[in-house]
Amino acid sequence: MLDDRAKLLLKTLVERYIADGQPVGSRTLSRAPGLDLSPATIRNVMSDLEALGLIASPHTSAGRIPTHRGYRLFVDTMLTAQREQMSTPSLAPDQPQKVIANAANILSNLSQFVGVVMAPRRASVFKQIEFLRLSENRLLVIIVSPDGDVQNRVIFPEADYSQSQLVEASNYINAHYAGLTIEQVRDRLQSEVEKLRGEIAALMQAAVQVSSEVLTEAQEDDVVISGERNLLAVTDFSSDMGQLRRAFELFEQKAQLMRLLDVSSKAEGVRIFIGGESQVVPFEELSIVSANYEVDGQVVGTLGVIGPTRMPYERMIQIVDITSRLVSNALSHRK
Repeated sequence: MLDDRAKLLLKTLVERYIADGQPVGSRTLSRAPGLDLSPATIRNVMSDLEALGLIASPHTSAGRIPTHRGYRLFVDTMLTAQREQMSTPSLAPDQPQKVIANAANILSNLSQFVGVVMAPRRASVFKQIEFLRLSENRLLVIIVSPDGDVQNRVIFPEADYSQSQLVEASNYINAHYAGLTIEQVRDRLQSEVEKLRGEIAALMQAAVQVSSEVLTEAQEDDVVISGERNLLAVTDFSSDMGQLRRAFELFEQKAQLMRLLDVSSKAEGVRIFIGGESQVVPFEELSIVSANYEVDGQVVGTLGVIGPTRMPYERMIQIVDITSRLVSNALSHRK
């Protein structure tokens, strides 16, 4: 547990590093306002912080930089971000796609980093499911959505089914489960599976799995990204093309972004993910500040800013918080 002196020194070091992007030495800290400590004391405290893994020396210089553990402690216990009046454009009620695109631009323009918005989740509802026997242990599953969209998927069940069994199974599924979301079907199936005959239960489980996969693939394109080129101006990236390449690969892998934003959706308020501290953000040089947005009081999506670990977190929190409110208001009040 850090004492107040160590916390103040770590906070000052992180803030100075975020501002300047240069390793912070004891001499620089000794001149910091509010840090009334001698250079010798500062060196001792910095040595303790380094032993705890909160700061590190990037090379042989006397300066130190925060580690991801240091950033995490700073973000969790030392941030004093207040909601301030920021000059933000309004989001007029409009088509959801336009609101989402505008929100990504707002996040990018205000932060000067990358704005990411996950479009409102569509309910994973099916109107009809059909099975077609292609060959032994090879079936085609045809999924029809309420709006008439048709998705096909080939599956390879362990058992071989006759076409009459497949017709019976699809009739049962459509009669009892059509119009429910995939999540509702999955929940009901767990409680009813013992009552169903073996072939019906197996096909039901296959249908639920396939429908869930189809939905995920369809929504990978529902991640709107703006401002990737802003990272070209970030010193942390421009000096290392390998880091920049990895960052751009993340933006291309929208499925990974979907999983990342989905983790954010399970918590309230603004969330901060420090790069390298977990598999949530596997790149040490990137951090993400994210928040949910709502439609009529129900969480339907997530948005955020992706930038270097050395980002001004207080300002990013304000930008993300305000934008999530703008999006919630625009989508809730659109006609």
